[in-house]
Amino acid sequence: MKFDVVTLFPEMIETYCSYSILKRAIENKIIDVETINPRDFTLDKHKKVDDTPYGGGAGMVLMAQPYIDAYESIKKTTNSLTIMLSPQGEPFKDKHAVEFSKYDEIILLCGHYEGYDERIREIIKPREVSIGDFVLTGGELPAICVIDAVSRKLEGTLGKIESADTDSFSNGLLEFPQYTKPREYRGLKVPEVLLNGNHKEIEKFRQEQCILRTKLKRPDLIK
Repeated sequence: MKFDVVTLFPEMIETYCSYSILKRAIENKIIDVETINPRDFTLDKHKKVDDTPYGGGAGMVLMAQPYIDAYESIKKTTNSLTIMLSPQGEPFKDKHAVEFSKYDEIILLCGHYEGYDERIREIIKPREVSIGDFVLTGGELPAICVIDAVSRKLEGTLGKIESADTDSFSNGLLEFPQYTKPREYRGLKVPEVLLNGNHKEIEKFRQEQCILRTKLKRPDLIK
């Protein structure tokens, strides 16, 4: 899968993708992450990409021309999806990560400052996605979240694809508690059921814990 990220701060994307699981996924050619900077497409000699809003108001608004030209410079595959990271978008959930993993290419538009010139939305017609009901300085962090979450759904990104199958939300519930060595730490012991080697009982215990945790921490998911 290819990720094309339209961003004013490509270093933020590139730095995150140069570590851990995403770095390995890139090296193994499971994903490819490229950045496109609208500053490279501006017609202003000072590389200006924003201006004051018509009608007045605080802050600066991203200009349509640099962003749209940057977007149109991307050679898109037939099976591609364009996403605008925006607090006005639909809440990003695990089901979206699964859905997006079916595409060959995802184009991510990262906003900044007071937002986009509305004509960027009207011309590109992206799917808008939000990672939560709060506002960030820019769309780079949400873009990284989408890249990370979607990449985990691709065969070969994780050591075992089953690792993603037991993540929180993968089955609509929160993940069960996990333990490793030592068996006892500061008086707290690993549950005996995890030590007896009975896989049927272990599976039952874990399923019960998933339901219990979800009821306690995210009752909205149970509903």
